Amino acid sequence: MPLDFTALKDQPRLLIEVPLKPIQGSRFQPTGFPDLGAATFTGVRYNENGEAEEYEALLVESAQSMANRLEEVCWDEAAVDVVEPLKGLPYVRVMQDGQLLTTSILESHRLNSPYILEGKDKKILDAFKEEVGNMETGRVDLNLLAQVLIKYDPSSVLHGIFLAKKELAGGRLRLPRLISAFIEAEGVHVASSGGVKLDQVDPKGDTAKGFGNVPFHRDEYSAEKITAFFNLDLAQLRGYGLGEEVENLLTALSLFKIQKFLKEGLRLRTACDLEPISGLIVKRPEGYDVPDLASLSQELPGLIQSCSSHFASPPVTEVLYKK
Repeated sequence: MPLDFTALKDQPRLLIEVPLKPIQGSRFQPTGFPDLGAATFTGVRYNENGEAEEYEALLVESAQSMANRLEEVCWDEAAVDVVEPLKGLPYVRVMQDGQLLTTSILESHRLNSPYILEGKDKKILDAFKEEVGNMETGRVDLNLLAQVLIKYDPSSVLHGIFLAKKELAGGRLRLPRLISAFIEAEGVHVASSGGVKLDQVDPKGDTAKGFGNVPFHRDEYSAEKITAFFNLDLAQLRGYGLGEEVENLLTALSLFKIQKFLKEGLRLRTACDLEPISGLIVKRPEGYDVPDLASLSQELPGLIQSCSSHFASPPVTEVLYKK
């Protein structure tokens, strides 16, 4: 059955929540930050009377990390290409000495990757200069920027980009994320543990060189509730004026990323392997039925083909990287 996004036509947001749990046991390891460690905080919820209630909360996965994970599920490492339903979707491949070095899908900054813009091959940079390089002064035309990004890598529109180069509108070309996601836990408790790296040959050896016994500690967590949150900004998507065909493609691509992540991408770390407790819970608009992964996989090739006139030809652009 063809995908029908009519129910989203006048909606500003598509808000989705998915309850999660550890796939084994009850402990999990959250994301950590340099000089900070786990991001614990006091969460606030509102009861039926509108009164605030506080609870101990934890950031399990950040928005920036989730953007990368939603990109990763689109890549087939064995085939060294996008997954089958996304064939024909534009992206940039970076080659070095005849081998694939990276792609705009795998790079955290997408088309703003230094391997794409800072090498000797200026193909993409020159294209940007030609197509959006006349905005050094005055208001930045975000609609035009979005059209150019669709041409070379639609995921750069979905996940946002900041082209911080002075040659490009004085470094002012930036799009916010259309799709954002994060995972939080509430009612959390620390599960302290540790261990030791044993050296049975020389327990008192020079630990700075890797010898000797090295004790260590680690903090994991348990939680009363773990939830993945997804937010698709439909109002901003329509605001780019890309047309209904491209809007439908980007909506379907966003939902494909969410569904595939929930099926295959929830092993966040060795000690953080999660799974959904139930299906997707749509908070806004109420009653919207999110297409399943099989339906999205079946319909995406047709949606991609219908938008081919908006893409670069060929859709996959290769650049050579040399310092």
